[in-house]
Parts: sequence; C-alpha cells; structure tokens
Amino acid sequence: MDALDRLAEPGLDLLRRVDTLLAAGAPEGHPVWPLLRRLQVLPGEAVRGFLDLHPAPLTTAGHAVRRLVRGYDQASATLTDPVAWSGPAASAYGQSRAALLRHLDEGPDSLVGRLESTAGYADALADWVDGSRAALARTLAEVLGSTEAVAVVAATSPQAAEREPGSGRVGAAEAAEIARRVLAVLSVAYDGAETLLREWSPSLGPAPWRPPVERPVRHDTPTRLGW
Repeated sequence: MDALDRLAEPGLDLLRRVDTLLAAGAPEGHPVWPLLRRLQVLPGEAVRGFLDLHPAPLTTAGHAVRRLVRGYDQASATLTDPVAWSGPAASAYGQSRAALLRHLDEGPDSLVGRLESTAGYADALADWVDGSRAALARTLAEVLGSTEAVAVVAATSPQAAEREPGSGRVGAAEAAEIARRVLAVLSVAYDGAETLLREWSPSLGPAPWRPPVERPVRHDTPTRLGW
C-alpha cells in the first residue's frame, strides 16, 4: 500500500463532493475548463480509474519477458556449434544458419532485441505509474488540507440545502479549483504515458526477417561428413 492507497478513501469522498458541484458547471473562464474538455472526465471518476494502476504487475511482466531470453540464448548456442561437414549443402546451410542467428540475437531488430525492448518498456511504464501515483498522492494531500476542501464539504453538507434562496452557488469556485489541481496532475501523467509510447514504439514492433546473404555455392564438389 502506497501513499495514494492511504489517501484514497478521504480523497474520493472529497472528489465525490467536487463532482457533485461541478455537475452544475464551473465558473465561467476558470482554468479547469480546458482540462475538463481535454480529459472528458470529472476528477472523482478520473482518480478512481487511476487507483487501479499499480507498478508491480508491470515490473513482474518485465522480469517474465527477460526470462524468455534464456531460451533464445540456448537456441543461438545450438546454432553456433561446429558442423562437421562440408560441401554445397553445408555452404547453403551455413548461409541459412547465419541468417537465423541474426534474426534470433543480433541488434535491436532481432527477437532478443525486441524482447529486451519490451521488458524495458514495461519497466519504464512501472516507473511512470510509480511516479504518477506519488504526484497524485501529494496533490490529494494538499487539497484535503486546503480551505477549498472546507468550503466544498460545507457546500455539500445537508445543512447547505437549507441556505437562503439567491445565496448563489456556494462552493462552486472552490470545487473548480480542487478539480483543476487534480486534473492538472493527471494531465501531466497522461502526457508522460504518451511520450513513453512514442519513444518505445519503434522498438516494439515485429522483428523483421533478414534473408540469408546469398553467396555462390559450387555444386561440382562433393558433400563431406566429418573433419
């Protein structure tokens, strides 16, 4: 359990109240409007969705992918074993073997290279989730102790329904400010996720097959087995 998990219950209660006030609209020209238009979600719902993101499953996935590399290493070792034969068939086999070795483990475009990139992407996402959760937890802690929170709780209390008619939308500006702070953190977090995807996408696609380098093979020589 991290800081965000510990703040989830009081934070969601406050944001539920914020969502209730925002459902009737935010003050005109308030900076929360661009964030609402961009994310298309109220802060309470946005935070509830983010609470389901944890770094541990991504870290575990990265480790699992790296374990697969051992199987490719074993296959590569088998292909590099000395071959006790010579002749046209041996030459053709050597060309195909070299191409398969390149495909298995030679550079970032090989199968091993793609596995390592996939594991690296999982690690990067885990770091992103960890950092984003910490940033969101700090913001929730700040708004929970703010004067805006006091105003929002007062505006959504049962006694608020008994206020005099014409007293205006009490708490609307404070709710909008809390929403702005929470949605701003989430907006930065989602920008980070999009940046990671752009950076890693080129190395996450299928490993391209590079055909054997064709070299002339003499077919007038016999195939010999043994050294």
